[in-house]
Amino acid sequence: MDGIKIIALNRRAHFDYTVEETLECGVVLLGSEVKSLRIGKVSFPDGYAAFEKGALWLKNVHIAEYTCSSIFNHDPDRPKKLLAHAQELKRLERRVNEKGYTLVPLDFHFRKGRVKVELGLCRGKKYSDKRESIKERDVMRDIQREFRDRQG
Repeated sequence: MDGIKIIALNRRAHFDYTVEETLECGVVLLGSEVKSLRIGKVSFPDGYAAFEKGALWLKNVHIAEYTCSSIFNHDPDRPKKLLAHAQELKRLERRVNEKGYTLVPLDFHFRKGRVKVELGLCRGKKYSDKRESIKERDVMRDIQREFRDRQG
């Protein structure tokens, strides 16, 4: 991927949710937040996106304060506004209003120097689905191990 630098991944999201669709959004940030993201100081295990008054907001995302900043630093847990085309927002809002769907941040990355967040339109997995995911992962690991042993 040309011009993309991954900041952080939400590996837990693919285990807890079935991702049906993804969307890349811009994020409205302050300067100290961008500097903090450049050094990878972001945490979003419980992060989600929600609609308020027609706008999409990213919540429960912690961007640590930038240590080299002045006393006028940002609030680490403030909601961040997401930027996307109006048609995409309307379509997503209709889908999220359906039962069982939520918007979960899958990763943060830089694209051409701008911070972007990859949102996933997700449906929660049940316990049996999670067990099946674990089983699939173990089978794939065994296949890779077998393949590697036969090569060498």
